[in-house]
Order: sequence, then C-alpha cells, then structure tokens
Amino acid sequence: MNEAVEPTRRDFLYIATAMAGAAGLGAFSWPFIDQMRPDASTRALASIEIDVSSVVAGMSLTVKWRGRPVFIRNRTAQEIEAARTTALDALKDPLARNANLEGDQPATDANRSAGDGKENWLVMIGVCTHLGCVPLGQAGDFGGWFCPCHGSHYDTAGRIRKGPAPENLAIPELEFISESVIRIG
Repeated sequence: MNEAVEPTRRDFLYIATAMAGAAGLGAFSWPFIDQMRPDASTRALASIEIDVSSVVAGMSLTVKWRGRPVFIRNRTAQEIEAARTTALDALKDPLARNANLEGDQPATDANRSAGDGKENWLVMIGVCTHLGCVPLGQAGDFGGWFCPCHGSHYDTAGRIRKGPAPENLAIPELEFISESVIRIG
C-alpha cells in the first residue's frame, strides 16, 4: 500500500506558477516598502558634532539638529549658582527631561547640565514645550529663556518656571568627544 506517486506535469506547473507569483508580488511590493525608509538627509542628521571652542562663558550657540534648533550655552558662574540655589519645589516640572539619564531624575542643575566636569555647558532642544515656538535666550524673569508667543519663562537651567509650558526644555543625547567638541544624537 506504500505506493510512491510520481509528480505530474500539472504539479510542476502549480509549483512554478506559485513561485513566479511570489517573485512578482515581492517585485511589486518593494517600491512601497522602500519608500517607508527615512530620507537620506534625515539619516545623515542622526548625530552631529559641534566645535564649541569659540563659545566663551556667557555666550550661546544655536545649531539645527533633526530640523529643530538646539541651544548650546556656556553658562557663567552666576547662572550656575542661580540654577543650583533654586528649590525643586519652586519648579513647575520636577523632572530633568534629560535623555542621558536613566529614569525620571529630579530637575536639579546637575541633572540638567552636561555633567562630569562640564556643568557650565547646557545643551537643550530649543522648542517651547507649550506650542512649539522657539524661545529667546537670556531673557525672561529668570535670566534663561523666554517664549514671547505665550509667556513661558525658563530659568538658567532650561526649567519652566512661569507660564503655560508644561515641561522643561528637553536635553538630547549628547557627549563630549573631546574638550571642545560635542556630539548630539
């Protein structure tokens, strides 16, 4: 009763047709799948390196990263002291919003700065957390940033202190790859 059945020409045609159909479906689908990948210009901006050697204390630099402004500030000793002496219970948003830290860390000045001997450097995405406007630097009631569109005031550590903005300015992933070059992203 164990008779082996020989494949017929019809079996071969079924298999060949199915394989041709699968190859055709793959060739037809590829342009639709390929168009979902990010644009080459977007992939190129995944990370940027900025030389900050010419930015002295008290100066700021604005760069564009992923289509958004990034504020880089070399803070003065007075700005750092003002940020350090601010009580955490005086802040509207108690979280650091720092992509370089694990979990929900408190919004202390140390958790908002570049850290590890670079406490004078503050690097933030320069987009107001209220409606996405770009705040003005070294302005407002707390000497940090001020969004004139709706009146949000940020302090010298980029923390929201007054106005409708719900969160502190976000800090992107960053690292100092040398004494004067920052890699963002």
